[in-house]
Amino acid sequence: MTENPPALARIQALPSWLLNRAAARGRRLVSEALAQDGLRMPHHAVLSAVADLGPVAQAELGRSTGFDPKDMVGFLNDLEAVGLITRTPDPKDRRKNAIAITAAGRRRLIRLARLGDEANEALLAPLSVTERELLLALLARVVDAESDAADE
Repeated sequence: MTENPPALARIQALPSWLLNRAAARGRRLVSEALAQDGLRMPHHAVLSAVADLGPVAQAELGRSTGFDPKDMVGFLNDLEAVGLITRTPDPKDRRKNAIAITAAGRRRLIRLARLGDEANEALLAPLSVTERELLLALLARVVDAESDAADE
């Protein structure tokens, strides 16, 4: 007769549990790293999106990042207050603002990327290079399965 493992040990061995714990550790490491530069993860995401899409309308920025419009206003206010983005009337539609990254924003984005890379390096430090590549490939497949199912 096979003995069942303790209930908590069984849960803690599940892939979903382990992925959640790894994600929580990753978020904590990245959050702490970005905080060294005075910003939070959503600021980094929004600034990155502005760099890629800008000048961009606020609504489009919200759609591309998935942030709630009320939260987006706060993130943009924060980024504008420290000179990382500008909001100017959109020449195509004066009722909208065009959000663009500043030169200071581009410099800050480089620092934020370095801090994020360092945090991810710490997250994956227990793994060899080969293990890291395998983990990333496997995680990408898990994520792709989600988007493939949504497309069906």
